[in-house]
Amino acid sequence: MKVILAQPRGYCAGVVRAIEIVERALEKYGAPVYVRHEIVHNRHVVDNLRAKGARFVEDLSEVPAGAVTIFSAHGVARSVEQDAEHRGLSVLDATCPLVSKVHIQGQRYVDQGRTVILIGHAGHPEVEGTMGQLTAPVHLIQSIQDVRELDIPNDAPVAYITQTTLSVDDTKAVIAALRERFSNLVGPETRDICYATQNRQTAVRELAKLVDVILVVGARNSSNSNRLREIGEEAGVPSYLVNDGSEVSPDWLQGKQAVGLTAGASAPDVLVEDVVAVLRSFAPIQISTLPGIEERIQFRLPAQLLEAAVQ
Repeated sequence: MKVILAQPRGYCAGVVRAIEIVERALEKYGAPVYVRHEIVHNRHVVDNLRAKGARFVEDLSEVPAGAVTIFSAHGVARSVEQDAEHRGLSVLDATCPLVSKVHIQGQRYVDQGRTVILIGHAGHPEVEGTMGQLTAPVHLIQSIQDVRELDIPNDAPVAYITQTTLSVDDTKAVIAALRERFSNLVGPETRDICYATQNRQTAVRELAKLVDVILVVGARNSSNSNRLREIGEEAGVPSYLVNDGSEVSPDWLQGKQAVGLTAGASAPDVLVEDVVAVLRSFAPIQISTLPGIEERIQFRLPAQLLEAAVQ
């Protein structure tokens, strides 16, 4: 059986930075350090950091006064930042710089007097953080139908921003609907959809041309991992999302000659290796890697941790 690995796959620079912030904080300050929300959407990563002394909480009320507190890669609302300051917490911000970029762009539109529309998924931590960062109401939409139902005059000055982990294709369709409806619209095209999301989606589309089934390693609550599976399905290839090798069913592989394997941006390579090991237990395999983009982007750590990173 052929096993073809997508390139790129797995960790992006924002996830690498977020995990390193937790690890460096534990090294510098000692356990426990508190992390608001899962640092990234992956159970394996969270469990590993918990074993090292990280405590994951959903609300800052669970954090002792003055404790070292880390905001997750998804970003937080201004109210959370203010609450942390009020309670005297020592904060390290692991918000992905590309998410922070969306916050800055959105506030710039607010300052220009524009009504801001956010394309994203309701309830996602990144969306909640972005909506809570802007100093004016934000209209959240996900579909073309949502565009039609917006209670905004067609000639009003409006602007749109996007959740970073959405599908480029889906977002283009919604943006086109916004352009068709509003005469005074500005926005960043698809530049706020992060490079890692775009690269992994492109790789899956190429993978789908070569394989009979696709396995995506990622968490159920990972937006970008779910979208990779959906893209495989849309290309006509049976596609499955798995946390690790234990979830791979041999039934999926019956009669299949080539298996495609990729991973969401918050899934570590050790989980991909685990899936490969399980595939090898089913049948002899021949592994190859699809030619693709090699990502070399790195994001700077917070200033408080740079000294710890050098040592």
